[in-house]
Parts: sequence; structure tokens; C-alpha cells
Amino acid sequence: MSRDSEAGPGYMNSLPVAKPDFHSAFRILRPRGKGRFIVFCDHASNRVPAELDNLGLPASELDRHIAWDIGAAGVTAELSDIFDAPAILCGTSRLVIDCNRQLHAYDLIPEVSDGTAVLGNRGLSEAARQLRIERWFEPYHAAVESVIADRESRGLTSIALSIHSMTACLAGNARPWQIALSSHNDRSLVEPMLAVLRKSEYCQTGNVTVGDNQPYDLDPAVDYSVPFHAMRRNMPYLQVEFRQDEVADAAGQVRWARRFAQALAGLLPLGE
Repeated sequence: MSRDSEAGPGYMNSLPVAKPDFHSAFRILRPRGKGRFIVFCDHASNRVPAELDNLGLPASELDRHIAWDIGAAGVTAELSDIFDAPAILCGTSRLVIDCNRQLHAYDLIPEVSDGTAVLGNRGLSEAARQLRIERWFEPYHAAVESVIADRESRGLTSIALSIHSMTACLAGNARPWQIALSSHNDRSLVEPMLAVLRKSEYCQTGNVTVGDNQPYDLDPAVDYSVPFHAMRRNMPYLQVEFRQDEVADAAGQVRWARRFAQALAGLLPLGE
């Protein structure tokens, strides 16, 4: 789930090149993929580094949506395979640091999430906050930048795909959308993609509802990844949310990735 000034904070304008010793902060699939898409998944993992002692939470809490976007990593990996696309997946839980938040955001390192108190995040010193930024936020975004820079050096243009998932019910409110697109002012890909999705066979016959900025829009004042990596470059993008009960297992992840890929191929034929 998602939420920068479009230029991003100043220090990110000179990101370090991603190095192998940053592996715990991210992983990259198909780094030299030649397809037109670059895929990133900000909330792919519920991993909490050992030194943070699970942030004071039981394992059952780390399995919940508060710790990660359930199913999003599997969808990302499948799309990477389908499109021969590089994919960058964040390697740490959003409870450690949310890699899709501005550094000034109140929930960059959340003290409470969906009613759960995250004791390991309470009363952090500025030094402790900065350490998390340096160890897990910066390396992940440096990895995305490195992949984009490599593609540019090879003369490849890119369309960004930002993959998220949403819980089926939040604060007692059920989400009717099995899939949703989040956008800001640029609707050039969103509008036709919504049309393709809504006309698809599984929407026409399968009682599937497609959301448009529901339950989340893409807000450059809050979101980080798409504004920094795509919008500031005028790179076309799509940000998608899959409902977690639809992608909770491997079969659902493959099914929805293929559905989304089919819609994308209908909108943007692979031979173009």
C-alpha cells in the first residue's frame, strides 16, 4: 500500500550504486532483463533483521498485512518471468522502515499499525532512525536506480510497474476491489488499462470489481517510489493493488499476475 515531492529528498539525487553487500535490503530478479517493464515491490518481505528482535512483536503479527504486502512478491516474480523484466524487491518489513514513504512521513517507522503497537519502534533516537534509513531504505532505492541506469545505458526505455497488495478488510471496512490502480495526475496509462481490465472476461463473468484510486490513490506528498523513480523522469508507470485474499497463495499469485499481464499485453503489445 502506498504514498514525495516529485524530486525526492536531495541526498537521493546522488544515490550510491547498489552493491552485493546490500543483499539483505533487497533482491533483484532478471537484472539484465530486456523487456519494456521494470517492476518494483516496496513491501515484498516481512523479514525483521535479527538485531531488531522482531520489533517486540510475536511471529503471528509479522505474518499479518501490517508487516508486508501479502502475495505481492509472488506476483512480482511472475510478472518478471512473463515480461523478461528486471524486478527489485525490498528485503525488509515495512515495520522496520516503509520504503514507500517520504523520510518525513509519520509512518516511515510506524509506532502503531492497524491497532498493533510496535514496541521496537517507540522512542527511537534520531541516530537509530538514520541507521535504518542508511541500512535498508537507501540500499533498496539505490538498487532500483542502478537497474534503471543500466537500462538507460543500454538504450532501453522503461515502463514502471509498482506492485502492492491490500488487506481485504481494514478497520471493519471491507474492500470490494479484487484489483485496483492507483494514480496521480498522469492518467495516460491508467485510463486505458482500467478499460481493458473492466472489459476482460474474468471481470465480465467472474464478478470482479476493479478499483480506480480505491482504496488508495498515488499521492506524491506521501508515496516515495513511483514519484522518485518514475514521475521525476516522466517515465510511464502503473501502480497496482491486488487484494490479499486473492493472492495469498502461489496459485492466486500466478493467476492474477497472468491476468494482469494479459491486460498489459492487450494495452501494450509486446512487439511494439
